[in-house]
Formats: sequence, C-alpha cells, structure tokens
Amino acid sequence: MSPAPNDKPSRELAEEAVRVLLRWAGEDPAREGLLDTPSRVVKAYNDWFSGYNDDPRDYLQRTFEEVAGYDELIVLRDIEFESHCEHHMAPIIGKAHVGYLPDGKVVGISKLARVVETYARRFQVQEKLTAEIATAIQDVLNPRGVGVVVEAAHECMTTRGIHKRGVSMVTSKMLGSFRDDARTRAEFLQFIDVGPGR
Repeated sequence: MSPAPNDKPSRELAEEAVRVLLRWAGEDPAREGLLDTPSRVVKAYNDWFSGYNDDPRDYLQRTFEEVAGYDELIVLRDIEFESHCEHHMAPIIGKAHVGYLPDGKVVGISKLARVVETYARRFQVQEKLTAEIATAIQDVLNPRGVGVVVEAAHECMTTRGIHKRGVSMVTSKMLGSFRDDARTRAEFLQFIDVGPGR
C-alpha cells in the first residue's frame, strides 16, 4: 500500500537517506564520484516504483465487444518485467504469461502488459504479484477464467545469501475455468510452453 501523499518524505530527505547508507557502507558521500549518487538513486526510485502512482485496474476499463463472437482463449506471453523484492529491495527479473477466456468483451493486449508492469513496479514477492495480476483481470473483465504464470530470477538469492545463479521461480494463479477445467488449463500451459517436457 502506498503512503498518503502528505506522508511522503521530501526528495531532500530521500537523498539524505542515500548519503546515510553510503556512509554506513564505509564510503564518503562527499567523494567526487558519489556527489550526484543520491540524486541519481532517488530518480531511479521514481522509475522503479512508479507502479504506486497508478491503479492497474484502470487499464482494463476500456473493453471491446465487437469481436464476432470470439470466445476462445486469449493469451499474451513473455511479458518481460523488472520488480524489486520487498524483503531485500533486490531486483526480480522475469516474464509473465497472461491468459483469459472472454465472456463477451475483450481488452486491448497492451493493457494486459500495463497491468503486469504496474504491479511489478512496486515492492513485491512473486506469489503476490502473480495473484494481483490474475485477480485484477478477473474482477474487472469478469471473464470465464484467468490464468497467470510468472517466471523470474531473484537477485536476493543470486547476489547475496546462498549465491545460487541460474535458478528461476515459477508461480501460477488459475481462476474460474482455468482452475476448474483441466483442458483449459492444459491448453493455456501449452500456449505458453510451460509444463512437462519443456
């Protein structure tokens, strides 16, 4: 949940926090190479966490009903995203696959990517990210079902702690017919090339 606008610290306070972390790490924030670092970090945070400025559900409000009766699976796969772990503030780099079975209306495919992007640009855990994307699509579009699969590498695991590279995590959230109908689920997983024999 994002802080209320009046509770948001000033840019100056955020930059001072970066200077404190630099000193804590053993550096001198007044060193020439670090003079502009606090400003750069705050600017990067504005980009990395811009998802707090938007409601992802707003992107799904404009739908189209003139689809000639199309009622089969719609899948957008390999939606690349960058997020940050809420436990260590380390990057999470991955891709999301989103599918739904429309019930009379569809949404522009770029809007599905925007939903993924907006949720990703917040502090996250992958399980929550997966569920948030699926729930938003289900709640706004009210399709017959939704499936979301997220595959990601977590830098909190590769650059610290256990230091295991080449490991990816896969999470899924299936709603409606994607949960209740094994054939729909299997078709979705075949479309995104996830599952046995990959």
